[in-house]
Amino acid sequence: MFTGIVQSQAEVISILTKNNAVRLKIALEHQYLEGLATGASVAINGVCLTAVEFGVLNGSQSFIAFDVIDETLRVSNLAEIELGSKVNVERSLKIGDEIGGHMLSGHVHIQASVINRIESADNCTLSFALAPRYQKYIFAKGFISINGTSLTLGAEVDEHFSVHLIPETLARTNLQNVAVGDKVNIEFDQQTMTIVQTIERMKLNL
Repeated sequence: MFTGIVQSQAEVISILTKNNAVRLKIALEHQYLEGLATGASVAINGVCLTAVEFGVLNGSQSFIAFDVIDETLRVSNLAEIELGSKVNVERSLKIGDEIGGHMLSGHVHIQASVINRIESADNCTLSFALAPRYQKYIFAKGFISINGTSLTLGAEVDEHFSVHLIPETLARTNLQNVAVGDKVNIEFDQQTMTIVQTIERMKLNL
């Protein structure tokens, strides 16, 4: 489980494709490997991946490697990343950790395309297109995860939705770099999905 509070951005330093899967290697500061073990879960752009290898790169950086299977590549933007790309990183939640965002599984539901970006002095508004079948999971001021970042939805929710990013969120995450036309990973709030789907089943049984 994750909280959507991105801990670091990491640089993609190796992408090796083999048998419809990708061995992805990222570089990040040593501190983010503390207590890491092979088989541990790490969220990369909001996708729960399993660490298959890790170690020291140099005096200031370490690396973690992951195997990304074809299904994960199909549903997420990890298929589009390139060498040098920055990805959002969050280690899995431990008992006793503060939950500053909201509970996430690391299972991406869809990708959404950026349709507008508005910059102002103290925030940035990003708007995204949303397929009609997913609109039922979107509520004004509700939770959503974008590239693994826990965010609050803006007031206007229809065939698109918006989020407002403060400078701290922009500085900490790779949302600072997204532009119109880019695709981001979306995980809907699981509690919202459960409630909506339960009501739908109840209506069918009436």
